[in-house]
Amino acid sequence: MPRENLNDLQVFLSVARERSFTRAAAKIGISQSALSHTIRHLESRLGIRLLTRTTRAVSPTEAGERLLNRVGPLLDEVDAHIDALSELRDKPAGTIRLSASDHAIKHILWPKLRTILHQYPDIKVELVQDNGLTDIVTERLDAGVRMGDQLAKDMISARISPDIRFAVVGAPSYLKNNPAPLHPRDLVSHTCINNRLPTLGGFWPWEFQEKDGPEIKIRVDGQLAFNNIFNIIEAALDGFGLAYLPEDLALPYISQGRLVRVLEKWSPYWDGYYIYYPSRRQSSPAFLTLVEALRYR
Repeated sequence: MPRENLNDLQVFLSVARERSFTRAAAKIGISQSALSHTIRHLESRLGIRLLTRTTRAVSPTEAGERLLNRVGPLLDEVDAHIDALSELRDKPAGTIRLSASDHAIKHILWPKLRTILHQYPDIKVELVQDNGLTDIVTERLDAGVRMGDQLAKDMISARISPDIRFAVVGAPSYLKNNPAPLHPRDLVSHTCINNRLPTLGGFWPWEFQEKDGPEIKIRVDGQLAFNNIFNIIEAALDGFGLAYLPEDLALPYISQGRLVRVLEKWSPYWDGYYIYYPSRRQSSPAFLTLVEALRYR
């Protein structure tokens, strides 16, 4: 098959998977006009329409879906074999795509990555911020980072952080006019700042557990909701309500007196962060090097 055909097929697969010319163009690194021209050229050569385009969406036709499902895995396998050639290099090399929450990226991954990436300049890492529960296989990611109780099934995992505790906090200005809650159930009468899970479409429930007691999940309400933990911190500091934050983020503001902690005895330690990945990634020296560097000891 001519190289041109392979390149055009890769472009088609990117658009079909992203369901967007804009996202596909950004991912591949070409202009939208060049991408559109490539798709039109491929369809003309094959004599059949592969994509249905509307003003709001792009979706594969029946022929496009067949091409996506049958040719896509074959080209993915070719890419995997090419990546495996890095084993023959003197140093680990290759690109690794990880998804993780904003908190995990800033406080767990980056402090370790900035060291390992200096040591191995041929390893490239793409960090995809994901505060939901994205399917890393569907999104063609090499690995994901989640807390232990959220790990996907049938995956290999390695712990990369200690256990994590959450803290309910509010600004002194908010608590001055609102009595501090004494039990998690009291939160239903408070203004709280919600954290939305993009992939699930709902808000993150606040979880509590008194020593040796049952786990309690509370759905809170309030004027504000974000899908970024650092926006939630800013809103809490500005007095817009109570927030549910990882303890390591909250403690500096608590020590400064800018936030006040409540319900501390109801805040247990939860299983920390893990990196998880499909077994097919085990053979990549670059990936194994990265996992070992992130592993919690």
